[in-house]
Amino acid sequence: MTNTAKKFHSGFITIVGRPNVGKSTLMNALVGEKIAIVSNRPQTTRNRIMGVVSNPDWQMVFLDTPGIHHPRNRLGEYMMQSVRDAMDGKDALLVLVDATQIGENDRKIVQEMATQPVPRVLALNKIDLLPPEKLLGLIAGFADAGYDAIVPISAKTGSGLQELTDELVKRLPEGPRYFPDDMITDQPERQICAEMIREKALLHLRDEVPHGIGVEMMAMTKENDQFMEIHATIYCEREAHKGIVIGKHGAMLQQIGSEARMDIEQLLGMHVNLKLWVKVRPDWRNRMDDLRTLGYQSK
Repeated sequence: MTNTAKKFHSGFITIVGRPNVGKSTLMNALVGEKIAIVSNRPQTTRNRIMGVVSNPDWQMVFLDTPGIHHPRNRLGEYMMQSVRDAMDGKDALLVLVDATQIGENDRKIVQEMATQPVPRVLALNKIDLLPPEKLLGLIAGFADAGYDAIVPISAKTGSGLQELTDELVKRLPEGPRYFPDDMITDQPERQICAEMIREKALLHLRDEVPHGIGVEMMAMTKENDQFMEIHATIYCEREAHKGIVIGKHGAMLQQIGSEARMDIEQLLGMHVNLKLWVKVRPDWRNRMDDLRTLGYQSK
């Protein structure tokens, strides 16, 4: 008798693109849970973040990366190293562009990534904001770019995500089930919680302040199965920024904490008492000790 058992397919898929094209939103949508923070600020993602999508017949391990940019400090250099690290050992490449504003940098990234010796899929994101006639022209414009598939999607609405999944699954090699079915990320809870706090700061702070924000988890103490107390410190680079983060009568810090607490409670499935402090660490983005303290270090 011949063995007709269906073979299992799996692989690591690196997601790349310039800042603000929707990489983290896409990975959250594919995984079905919020494991990467999102904002309209450039360089929101600072670490390589892993998301796992499992199926009885296959498993896709996505690596969300910081937006490709020219670094201006050591944090930026670390972020670009995270992109390079995520490119090692990949089984497929998912290149993402914002279909509403494709510029020279996008085309350069698309061109450079087309030389990678693995299956390559190009996703045109944010099609919900684009007239259909423009989309057809974009697809035609990338037809000769050297990709195995071009898929128009909206990570925000979910449009095209099934088609994108199908195209990626078709290109997965045979392989093992790398992670348990119930595992969706390799990020520790402490890191996700810290990122959720930073996300709310990014949402409400303006100008140059958000780029100089870092969050350190000081303590996570589980009192019982229904309650956890969390202490965290928000770092900024200037004394003037500290006042902005705290806000008048503490209003800004309270808003950041209140919104972060709701997300953290949903993540942990329990009530949370979140206590936040704000401290100044001048030029921390260029200090290796500070970068390590805040979790920005090569793994």
